[in-house]
Amino acid sequence: MAQKSWPTLLRAVYSTEVISVPKVAVVIGSKSDANAGEEAVGVLKEFGLDVDYRTISAHRNPDELDSFVKSTDAEVFIAIAGLSAALPGVIASKTTKPVIGVPLSVKLGGLDALLSMVQMPPGVPVATVGIDNAKNGAILAVEVLALKYPDLREKLMERRGLKRA
Repeated sequence: MAQKSWPTLLRAVYSTEVISVPKVAVVIGSKSDANAGEEAVGVLKEFGLDVDYRTISAHRNPDELDSFVKSTDAEVFIAIAGLSAALPGVIASKTTKPVIGVPLSVKLGGLDALLSMVQMPPGVPVATVGIDNAKNGAILAVEVLALKYPDLREKLMERRGLKRA
């Protein structure tokens, strides 16, 4: 192992370079959605991502949601909701960042939530994963970020057993 010179070590120690860690916003519509939210957060943390986890109702707290969406530095949103599931669509209408919807099976087997996410108007897409599948929502967020961050791409490939020898 080659030793580093003092100037190299000092540059490393005193570097002002900021290492960017991608951030994902995970938003649930109510506390009853917390199990799915925590599942998504767990997967994102396995990949070393910074997570901003919030409970904000699109119906009861529209101003708070608007302020959060406009001010966050998250690069991707995961919105988890059941019933009318307006949350992902409202977020998508306020940002050009990717929004991933996770429908929950509160009533009607989750079909009501699923349909509200996949039937968005043209120009306001919500990428939607399977009903109750917060894990896939988180993995999709990692895939989106992996387009920009090569280290995430490597972690994904390793997790799937696709790592090249």
